[in-house]
Parts: sequence; C-alpha cells; structure tokens
Amino acid sequence: MFNQKYIITDQLLANIKRINSLVNELNNRRFPHVVLVELEKTARAVSTYASTSIEGNPLPLTEVKKILKSKPAHIRDSEKEVLNYNQALQDLNKKLDENKVRLSLDLILKIQKQITEGLLPKFESGKLRWKPVVVNDPRTRKVIYLPPDAKDVKTLIEELVKFVNTNRDTVDPLILAAIFHKQLVIIHPFMDGNGRTTRLATKVLLAEMGLNTFNLFSFENYYNKNVTKYFQTVGEFGNYYELIDKIDFTSWLEYFTEGIIDELLRVQKILPDVGINPQTQLKPYHLKILEFIKEKGFIADRDYAKLAKRAKATRALDFKKLIELDLISRKGKGKATYYILKEK
Repeated sequence: MFNQKYIITDQLLANIKRINSLVNELNNRRFPHVVLVELEKTARAVSTYASTSIEGNPLPLTEVKKILKSKPAHIRDSEKEVLNYNQALQDLNKKLDENKVRLSLDLILKIQKQITEGLLPKFESGKLRWKPVVVNDPRTRKVIYLPPDAKDVKTLIEELVKFVNTNRDTVDPLILAAIFHKQLVIIHPFMDGNGRTTRLATKVLLAEMGLNTFNLFSFENYYNKNVTKYFQTVGEFGNYYELIDKIDFTSWLEYFTEGIIDELLRVQKILPDVGINPQTQLKPYHLKILEFIKEKGFIADRDYAKLAKRAKATRALDFKKLIELDLISRKGKGKATYYILKEK
C-alpha cells in the first residue's frame, strides 16, 4: 500500500489559493480563437523544448520551433526526441478533449512508448524495466540513487495509480498531481524516458482534474530554468528500500505549486499583448457587442444599432468578424437573427 508523508504548510496553502485565483482570472477572459490556437501552439513548443532540455537535449528553443514547423528530411536522435514529445502532447490533448483518457498503468506505458519510439530497442519501449538501474549526478556522474528492484515496479505503479484514483474527491488536485509526479520519478519504472513520461502523465492528471496545462502554459518551463534544483527536489538520494518510510513530499509540494504560479504569471503577462494585429484586434464597438451579450445573453442587429452609430452593412461586417474569430455564434434567420457568445 502506497503511503506518503507531507505537511500542508502555510506556504503550500497560499500557493494553492494563488493558483486557483490565477486560473479563475484566465478562465474569465475571452480571446479570439485564432489567438488561442497560436498560444496553444507556442505552449506545446515551450513544453517540448523544456522537457527534452531537462534530460540533456541540446537543441535551443528556436531550433525546436523550426523542427516542429518543418520536419527535417534526415532526423537525428535529438530531433526525434522533440518530434515524439510534441506529438504525444497533441495526441493526449485530443483524447482529453474527447474524454477518452484516464490515468492508468496502460496510459503511462503508452506515453513512454510514444516518446521513445525509434530511440530505444522495441523491448524497452512501452515496457517496464526488466533490470536494475541507477541514477547518477549529472555533473559528477556518481551514483546518487538506487531505485526499487525491477520485480517491484509494476506493483508500485499500480498502487500509485490506485491511490490517485481513489483520492480524487478528497485530496486537492494540485497535491495529488504533485505526489504522483514525485513518486513516479522515485519508482523510475523505465530504462529511459522516465522524466518525460512523468511530466506528460502529470499534465494529463492535472487536465483530468480541471487544470488543462496543455493549452496555454508549460510547467516544464519552470523546471528547466533551474534543472539542478528540480532534480534535487523531485528526486531522492540513497537506496529506495532504506528511504521508503522516510520520504517527505512537503518541499516538493511547495516547489511544484510555485512552478505552476510562475508559469501562470508569465502567461498572464503576455496575454494583454496577443492579438494586436489587423486580423484579430477588437475595436471598441466589437467589445460593446460582447459586453451586451454577456449582460443580456444575446444581441440582435436592432440592439447593436442603438449601441453604435454604424451603418447596417457595417454592422453586418462587425458581426461577421466576431463569428470568424470564433467569439460569437449566429442563431435564427432573417429578422429573427440574433447572436450569442460561443462556448469554448
């Protein structure tokens, strides 16, 4: 049975409260569909770059964006890592939208298989490790951690997944996701791809519980800013079997939630600047339409005529632009036509 030890500190509570506030603020803001699509694409690129960089991939963000935009003819391993991770992000996000994904051992195996495809032998891709592994200090290359024996890995993951799924309604989603993240790193279930698999599975878990980190931000970005601190906080030092009853998740919970705050603030800072171009920029009269619908629930042309001194043909173009930006929907026909906000 998986048991974890942690303290809900004042700092952790403050972090969770701050995250909920920031998420609510972002959820209450509306942006043109074309802008959101661009933000999501950028977030995927940043996540892909950061998560592969953490594991030692040398490609800079500029190069990662180029690779994702135009797949190279002859792919090196570093480029394959990037392409695999980005494809996994897209596939998982699609399944989440269709409610076709839930945390399980099978899901974790499929994620590892996708990110390591073409990079590991087939008997190691999508398979739990079958022999001992060690974790080395990336700087000194000395062994710093001995994960559990291969024979125990499957049971440990199944216990972890069961813990998460049975505590969804009783433990805060952020705490649950953070515990899952650190424990999967501790189990170290694969010959390779442990970090990338863990971060993707954590993103799925957060999304399942209402915080879809695929869309606009990348918590991997925070970890990549100080990889040493990330490894020191998420990992452990020593032999798993000697540490099993001593591992304290408290400092990791604080660090994990701090990372989400940091990334939410970064996204919040850039959002006011998006969409400032002739194709997506909204004028005061466009905002009047949106504000009227938000207050009344709908708007008709006769209502808009009272709000702005614009010719009938021009008013029609204004409605058309908001429809094309995926902000409103048209209902009814002829004189009975009216417009409502489009649900996201």
